[in-house]
Amino acid sequence: MFLVALIPIVLGVVVAWSGLLGWRERLPRDRGAGVRTAATLRSDEAFRVANKVAGLPTIVAGLVGVLAGVAGLFMPATAGPVIASVIGLAGMFLLVAGGGLLGHRAAAVVPAPVPAGCAGCACGGCGVLTGK
Repeated sequence: MFLVALIPIVLGVVVAWSGLLGWRERLPRDRGAGVRTAATLRSDEAFRVANKVAGLPTIVAGLVGVLAGVAGLFMPATAGPVIASVIGLAGMFLLVAGGGLLGHRAAAVVPAPVPAGCAGCACGGCGVLTGK
């Protein structure tokens, strides 16, 4: 049952590290980690803001996983580590999902980038906006 308790510990460390990178604005956009929705991937600024907002809940989710795994290591029965791991993984998933939702909402508020070649006046007459 030692291996069952290691699953939330290892996943918790990975999740917490990802959350820390996002919170410190060091999470690279070109990798698979972080909040990845249509709103967050439309610009570097939206990705940065979303992962900064989602960083703290993601760090807490990782800590929940690590603590659940450590608690499972000290449980005497066979079912103890399994129950602790399942509860820890469920808590970790819910916190990461909540952080992702917060990050997505924050990214949706970030203004869309102005297309290249446009002066940003929204006149509708330039070739970028009309497709000519």
